[in-house]
Amino acid sequence: MGAPGGGGLPQVVRIGARRSKLSLWQADHIADLLAALRPGLQIEIRRYSTRGDAHPEAPLPAIGGKGLFTQALEEALRRGEIDCAVHSLKDLPVDLAADMALAAVPERGDHRDALVSCSGATLVELPPAARIGTGSLRRRAQLLALRPDLEILPIRGNVPTRLAKLRQPSQKLDAIVLAAAGLQRLDLAEHISQTFAPAQMLSAAGQGALAVQCLNQSHPLDFFAPLADPAAMLATAAERAFLGALESGCSLPVAAYAHITGAVLRLGGRVLSEDGAQSIDVSGAVPAADMNAALELGKGLAEQALEQGADHILRAITSDPTRPDQG
Repeated sequence: MGAPGGGGLPQVVRIGARRSKLSLWQADHIADLLAALRPGLQIEIRRYSTRGDAHPEAPLPAIGGKGLFTQALEEALRRGEIDCAVHSLKDLPVDLAADMALAAVPERGDHRDALVSCSGATLVELPPAARIGTGSLRRRAQLLALRPDLEILPIRGNVPTRLAKLRQPSQKLDAIVLAAAGLQRLDLAEHISQTFAPAQMLSAAGQGALAVQCLNQSHPLDFFAPLADPAAMLATAAERAFLGALESGCSLPVAAYAHITGAVLRLGGRVLSEDGAQSIDVSGAVPAADMNAALELGKGLAEQALEQGADHILRAITSDPTRPDQG
């Protein structure tokens, strides 16, 4: 961090972010939160390209490896170029490197998935064999579970790019599915035709939440910790524990969403086959005041899912020799 000011606090904080409009919105949001907490603080936002950004048309499994959207920022942290990196939490691998820490998850945005259709139609109103674009196996599986007649096509790119592809006649798409939070943050919510309830489409672990990542050292951790929202920290920790115990990630059809009602933390998890024909749902609740209880809830529900055959479902996907990430 920059030279300390009064009270030993830094005068300049450098935030690392990807170059997309959404990533820069996220970095600006964290900058605003920091400025409100530390009046007079100077903030710089530095932009980086990641492996995921370098191949905008390739399916993510074909690029391979963890940290497609985070590794470049982690390397910038190690080089001392930035003091924190801001990510979409769902992009941050569950197993962080030993020298990295999740310093804060601020108040969460909308966790839901949203359908954007050319005509404004909802999912049930789309024509038979409608063509829907998504690069997510989780969304693909749940769409097919709701409507097996759909044709699901791979689509990648940032939010404006995917919206533009939807409008291109050459793409022949009837609709796409995106995170509602991304559309809302970019003032594009008017394009949403339908938001999905968790019973229809359970969201990715951490969806709608931001992650402030820094080096695993006491000073930066202490500095960024006040950005954390306790409810978001608990809920997303439970979701990520579910994901981690399944040894899964965002490239597999696994979903998890937790929320606090009163003094209770409730978590739901879902594991699906690639075609949506098989689905395992688990749920549970613990007191909302204890991080350890939240982590154990996620792990415990993962164990329940495994007992019901989740390992067989996921193994069938990861062992498929025709998948681009298996060769």
